[in-house]
Amino acid sequence: MSKIELGIHPIGWTNDDMPELGDENTFEQCISEMALSGYTGTEIGHKYPRDPAELHSYLDPRGLRVTSCWTSLFLTTKPYEETEKDFIDQCKFLQAMGSKCVVVSEQGHSIQGQTETPIFDEKPVFTDEEWDRLTTGLEKLADVAAPYGLKIAFHHHMGTGVQTTEEIDRLMASTDPSKVYLLLDTGHLVFSGEDPMDIATRYLDRIIHVHLKDIRGPELAQAHAEKQSFLGAIRNGVFTVPGDGIVDVASVMSLFKDSDYEGWFVVEAEQDPAKANPFTYATMARKYIKETTGI
Repeated sequence: MSKIELGIHPIGWTNDDMPELGDENTFEQCISEMALSGYTGTEIGHKYPRDPAELHSYLDPRGLRVTSCWTSLFLTTKPYEETEKDFIDQCKFLQAMGSKCVVVSEQGHSIQGQTETPIFDEKPVFTDEEWDRLTTGLEKLADVAAPYGLKIAFHHHMGTGVQTTEEIDRLMASTDPSKVYLLLDTGHLVFSGEDPMDIATRYLDRIIHVHLKDIRGPELAQAHAEKQSFLGAIRNGVFTVPGDGIVDVASVMSLFKDSDYEGWFVVEAEQDPAKANPFTYATMARKYIKETTGI
């Protein structure tokens, strides 16, 4: 039996960074269609109740559990104490929901939410001092998360200071392997020009959470040619579900299935639901994963 479980992110139904995308889709519709599509896990979106008892009352009858939840860090630009305060609140919530990891991303200097900033031309680059603040802060946060039964999974992300292979390598080399773990996102790696299989193979023992998303080739080329922002590229349809684009998601999934990996595969594709029906694409991804991995 595979030790991999399959979840999906609500961002295909309603977008956290651009709430107008999917504003018409309700929380109840989202989680009902997730369950109907064959998923057993969900990440957290902005329409989800934050009271654990209330959220359980919606998820439990549908056979859904919380895989994790995005947590923004500002270790490079703000005092550590500010980040820790919000982080503790997130840990308490995730513990109450039965999660095993907390997804973190360094948002200091991030351009991912800027609608007019070219994603490739103005990517932030950390100074050596900022790298030290980031890596030291991550190890402190790992110690904070441990009593809650949580490990931190760092999300490399387009438009941030940890996006490229070189930057991922530096983060991994500069942090304690027993404290700081990695989230692998197939879509963000290919968007950036990296090789998901290379990162997956290199850091297989430190990857504790996987986001499965695909990239549409023509829209990626358009993002380069038109110097689009990250959000502009999303609006244009650069992301899609596994099996619908140019990313060899099947090989990445097979690598994990044949390993000792225990955790979630989370389907994630930031799309405009008016153009890409969320239920249709969730079902499409579920079928693709079943056919290629047996999961």
